[in-house]
Amino acid sequence: MNLPFLHPQPGGCSLALKVLPRAPRTEVGETLGGELKLSVAAPPVDDAANEELIRFLADRLACPRAAVRIVRGRNSRHKVVAVRGLSVDQAQQRLLR
Repeated sequence: MNLPFLHPQPGGCSLALKVLPRAPRTEVGETLGGELKLSVAAPPVDDAANEELIRFLADRLACPRAAVRIVRGRNSRHKVVAVRGLSVDQAQQRLLR
């Protein structure tokens, strides 16, 4: 299955996300166009939502936090996150479990 929000990158992959802060819990949602909806249980204050996003993705993708980096949209709900050392197939399997 080819997911529109996952893209191969040199040395890893990237994810196009629509992040919804202040959710009751942090969880993966549905695909919205070319983005994956991800709810985050942290407010968008003092970078708390971005930190929760990185923590959640590192845990869900079973990779070090240092391998997950926001490359675009740090102050937006629409973000691109790069994951180093993980193929598109591996990311797909781990995200959709």
